[in-house]
Amino acid sequence: MAGRCVAHFLSPAKDYIDGLNSADRGAIAADIDAMQAGDLGLPLTKQLKGPIREIISGFHRITYFIDAHNIYFIRGFRKKTNKAPVREITYAEKIYKQLKSIR
Repeated sequence: MAGRCVAHFLSPAKDYIDGLNSADRGAIAADIDAMQAGDLGLPLTKQLKGPIREIISGFHRITYFIDAHNIYFIRGFRKKTNKAPVREITYAEKIYKQLKSIR
């Protein structure tokens, strides 16, 4: 991904981020700003399955995928175990397929 990207927040991701304290919101906002600027080296991320990835910010995770110059933030969750919950990956894949089918 090169150049600026447009961030799209699905309501579950927006609601999760909005519910965090200001320090956690700020850390995630800095990661998202870097991603939008095309700097994928700054935010700590991990590939979950196929195009589905997660931003790692302390105990918080935000699932997302990139399509062309668009970043779709799907849903946030608090990390409690070593692995991402299967339901989060399954939900993200479903959203990915839905958005790809309308494009």
